[in-house]
Amino acid sequence: MAASHAARQPQNDGCRTLSLSGHVGFGSLPDQLVKKSIKQGFCFNILCIGETGSGKSALINSLFNTNFDDPVSTHFLPSVQLRAQTYELREGDVLLKLTVVNTVGFGDQINRVDSYQPIADYIDAQFEAYLQEELKIKRSLFSYHDTRIHVCLYFISPTGHSLKTLDLLTMKSLDSKVNIIPLIGKADSVSKTELQKFKNKIMSELVSNGVQIYQFPTDDETVSEINTTMNGHLPFAVVGSMKEVKIGNKMVRARQYPWGIVQVENKNHCDFVKLREMLICTNMEDLREHTHARHYELYRRRRLEEMGFRDIGPENRLVSLQEAYEAKRQEMYLELQRKEEDMRQRFVQRVKEKEAVLKEAEQQVQTKFEHCMLMNQEVKLKLEKKKKVLEDEIAMFIEKKANAELLQSQVSVSTPVLSLRRDKDHKYSSFT
Repeated sequence: MAASHAARQPQNDGCRTLSLSGHVGFGSLPDQLVKKSIKQGFCFNILCIGETGSGKSALINSLFNTNFDDPVSTHFLPSVQLRAQTYELREGDVLLKLTVVNTVGFGDQINRVDSYQPIADYIDAQFEAYLQEELKIKRSLFSYHDTRIHVCLYFISPTGHSLKTLDLLTMKSLDSKVNIIPLIGKADSVSKTELQKFKNKIMSELVSNGVQIYQFPTDDETVSEINTTMNGHLPFAVVGSMKEVKIGNKMVRARQYPWGIVQVENKNHCDFVKLREMLICTNMEDLREHTHARHYELYRRRRLEEMGFRDIGPENRLVSLQEAYEAKRQEMYLELQRKEEDMRQRFVQRVKEKEAVLKEAEQQVQTKFEHCMLMNQEVKLKLEKKKKVLEDEIAMFIEKKANAELLQSQVSVSTPVLSLRRDKDHKYSSFT
């Protein structure tokens, strides 16, 4: 047995270290991981923050040696907008899914107090999307497109004086959410002496204001020396350009001015090579791990605590996820019952109030109805009296009418006799 040839060393955690007597094969695990990673590909997400015209697009094009055709931004947007574009890049057998998020309109508004808020909301939204995918019963993290921001390249305008208030507010609000690497954009507009003073001033202000920027890791012996050196060069003063200029017999990427040429990949002209070395060649995986292990875990812990989940109970006892879920479920059930009872009480109270209002209205209507009935009876009595008076008047009128008709008939009978007598008298008088 292999155990008979093993040197046994008891460990504090109960795990023993054994030596093998022959080949087993799990030494090929790193090769398996490399093959799997190459087949799956990698994703890397960059957030570029800086004022319009600070050289963000030119630098990203220069870093990955390609033209991403980023549309030209305007200075007249009412608020900051985030524009994310995803590209697939291949170098050798390695596939990289690169997402570049640009802050369009940053620093262009008159009121810049909340300019950083859309950026913080976007970063939180990517964390929330990953958390929701992670909490699914049937999840597919293997094929999930991770959009969490791995690094924030913060472009500082080359004023040569100090950081703007907007820069400090933005970096302070984001340093717990993302890995921030400060850059001085278009550094060819500042002299070398002013540039070094500007760098020292920036780092001094960041430290005095408690802004935590990303520090290249120094715990790995293979990169400890170079990362320690590069931490002392922050913030990087960079220049970006895709135009090639002929210098001697060689074509180099550079920016040409009337007073001379600034080579992008010349370490004596700018820190572009240092940035590319640190960002892509040396520390890209550490940025990915740091995002997941620190920033995402901080967000995840806060969100789960908001949901009511805890690792330790009230008596400093470890609580399992099931216990925390059951406790939260019971708490929510009691809260639901309390709200239901409260709603029922309020409903009953409102019904009673409504009944009182309706009874009062009914009483008012009844009183008004009785008053109307009395008024109606009075009016009815008055009308009956008037009716009786009219009937009496009508009877008297009929009686008078009958008498008048009788008198008229008597007069009409006596009238022909009188007229005949008058005729005879008239003839007699004329004859005599």
